Amino acid sequence: MIEPHAPAPPGAPPSRSGHSGQARLPVRTGTGRFLVLACVFVCAACGLVYELELVALASYLTGDSVTQASVVVSVMVFAMGIGSLVAKRLRRLAAAGFGAIEAALALTGGCSAMAVYAVFAWTGDWGGLWADGPRHLLVAFSLAIGLLIGAEVPLLMELIQRIRRQDAGGAVADLFAADYVGALVGGLAFPFLLLPWLGQLSSAVLTGAVNAVAGGALVLGLFRGDLSRRARWLLLLVNAVVLGLLATAAVLVHDFERAARQALYGEDVRVALHTGVQEVVLTGGAQGRPLGLFLDGRLRFSGRDERRYHEALVHPAMNGPQARVLVLGGGEGLTAREVLRHPGVRRVDVVEPDAGVVRLARTDPALSALNDHAYDDPRVRVLTADAFDWLRKARPAAYDVVVADLPDPGITASTKLYSQEFYGLARKVLADGGRLVVHAGPVTSRPRVFWTVDATVRAAGLHTTPYCVDGRAPSFAAGPDRTSGASRGPRDWGFVLASATAPAPAPAPAPAPLTHTGRFTAADLMAAERRADATRIDGLPPSTLVHPRYGD
Repeated sequence: MIEPHAPAPPGAPPSRSGHSGQARLPVRTGTGRFLVLACVFVCAACGLVYELELVALASYLTGDSVTQASVVVSVMVFAMGIGSLVAKRLRRLAAAGFGAIEAALALTGGCSAMAVYAVFAWTGDWGGLWADGPRHLLVAFSLAIGLLIGAEVPLLMELIQRIRRQDAGGAVADLFAADYVGALVGGLAFPFLLLPWLGQLSSAVLTGAVNAVAGGALVLGLFRGDLSRRARWLLLLVNAVVLGLLATAAVLVHDFERAARQALYGEDVRVALHTGVQEVVLTGGAQGRPLGLFLDGRLRFSGRDERRYHEALVHPAMNGPQARVLVLGGGEGLTAREVLRHPGVRRVDVVEPDAGVVRLARTDPALSALNDHAYDDPRVRVLTADAFDWLRKARPAAYDVVVADLPDPGITASTKLYSQEFYGLARKVLADGGRLVVHAGPVTSRPRVFWTVDATVRAAGLHTTPYCVDGRAPSFAAGPDRTSGASRGPRDWGFVLASATAPAPAPAPAPAPLTHTGRFTAADLMAAERRADATRIDGLPPSTLVHPRYGD
């Protein structure tokens, strides 16, 4: 540790140390320690924002949030350990090394989101090596950012001891206290401030700028005496370049995001917004182009084939009492449209977690026309809530039909909505003779997932009729793999019809009049059952909250 020549008067700046190249600090000892710990706080907050940004991107781009979060966090923690070892060689040049590391970290972390999103948008459908480009780049950024964050700690330890020597335990306690509090602030700021206000790309750029300013200000302001004149100018130039690049990225981020959306969805993007729950993109709907709705980059429906999907989802379940219908999901109003075609319906409750999607379904001319203005029907009531939480509080035996029009079961965020516990709650709200129908994902491309849904519904005490409907148009894949190549996208839909008694293998009489030529008949259902049965996998365990099976 650094030993001063003589004790300094209380409150006075420390004297020149015995090591060459370390000069008198320009502030008092207490102020200097506060500034170092404040920098630790800011850098820790920035570091955690980078980590959460990569985890969010991983979930958004691949769908499997548990696996991707585990990969990002474990790679980053491993890299932090390596970075700490490497930084031991820089302790003699602690101030210069810390300044350089913070500049590199600010540029790497600040640009990470744009780089990963660019690779995903422009190379996702090339196949071969580039098909996994976003995943590889996520790992690369996790490794690089982890190395740089890990290198901070030994250098900051050297700098805080540079101000006032203390025992190692006390220095570690002070340093880690500031680090952990900063991580708490960064962890809370990302989901509650940065992400909803700025979005993923802008929040990463802003965090990088804050990181660069904090690191550069500490070294050039407090420890400038430890640097040669040439090193000071070089570090100042490097930080100016980093801030210039980040400022340029901030200015161009909206144009970049618009171009990336066009690369992903085509040039007919009409609406793109962040609702606070998810990103919503609406394409087409004009000049004869089919309407398409994407939620967090996944196709929710396409106007080319949605009639086939919603008819197959709704009409088989409507054979029987149908006065009270519960729709879980389906905020775009297309499921409610099909339900309302049946004259016996007296009430439709739509439980949708994203009020922004419902608002778009009400106000967008093309979407409201496609759903036949379902939300203007006085029988329809919209409840903004998570389906699982809402079912826990719902009145028993309240509905004749429950329609689960939910995202693909392979997406981690949807796992609880395809669990045995969830179907048990759905069974509770069914009246005597009531039916439940579940969208269970594609069958031919992911049969194990489909039959796990069937096994899970049966485990909740319901009798099931699985069925599979083809006719899905080749388009941007809707499943968790996020593959945009048309040849890789699923070509069918799987459903599970269930009731406390064996469900009747026939749909309700076709509602009339229909505004299109297609309708789902009893013959269609029988063929759909045979199609599904050809892929049957027996003996699968059910998926539960504590043991989700859809990733098996």
